[in-house]
Amino acid sequence: MAEERERCFTDELRVAAEEAAKRLGEGEKVKDPAGLCLFEDTLKAFIDDVRGALFPEVFCCRDGAADLFDAAKKLRCMLLSACGGDMEKTRSVILKFLRELPEIRRVLYTDCVAGYRGDPAATGEKEVALCYPYFYALCVHRIAHFLYTEKVPVLPRMMAEIAHAKTGIDIHPGATIGEYFFIDHGTGVVIGETATIGNNVKLYQGVTIGAKSFRVNDDGSLVKGVKRHPDISDDVVIYAGATVLGGNTLIGKGVVIGGNAWVTHSVESGKVIPSNYVG
Repeated sequence: MAEERERCFTDELRVAAEEAAKRLGEGEKVKDPAGLCLFEDTLKAFIDDVRGALFPEVFCCRDGAADLFDAAKKLRCMLLSACGGDMEKTRSVILKFLRELPEIRRVLYTDCVAGYRGDPAATGEKEVALCYPYFYALCVHRIAHFLYTEKVPVLPRMMAEIAHAKTGIDIHPGATIGEYFFIDHGTGVVIGETATIGNNVKLYQGVTIGAKSFRVNDDGSLVKGVKRHPDISDDVVIYAGATVLGGNTLIGKGVVIGGNAWVTHSVESGKVIPSNYVG
């Protein structure tokens, strides 16, 4: 009797699932003209392969060439999907990416050094590379930013969201970031798409480099492709919880912005903005 009830319930579930699937198939579809098919697990494995090849002394990579070959094969599959099967663009981006890796590594090493120099609790560069969430976020960002500049759709943003989920640091792949960049603690930091950040900049947790307001088209949709986020010059320090907004906002060289400040206008070089400032 129990087996019969279980069988009937299983049949009922199957019919209900088939009916639900049918009704779901009749609904509005997310627009995807390229037929994009990207898999997060493949992307995470690609990131790990590249990180291992960039810093084998940290991540115990024994064969960088093999890791990079595996990474290139994964990237090829993802690019073919993201770029609508464009073989020539896929080939060009992969070869350029491999040539660019030494420069990406050079800049990432400066980020690692910045963390070691900037945190008295850090015992060494390897600890920073292994343990500090900002370094993972920057590894991903500097790879994603390359793909963004090559106009690869979707893939760079997916990479940014993997780093965001893992570290709590949200950096749009379009953001341009200089050398020796350090985010202490990291949780809750947001850096927008059109932001630029110079060299030797240090942020603390909860900092937002964001947009102040958005222009609107006649139909009510937001205007895209315009400068919305601030420019941060060299040698700037922004303390925890501060917010800097606006596409016309320029923070000058050597500025220090105190915690929980709200900054929506440009600041001259060398100035100190006190905590809880609003302006």
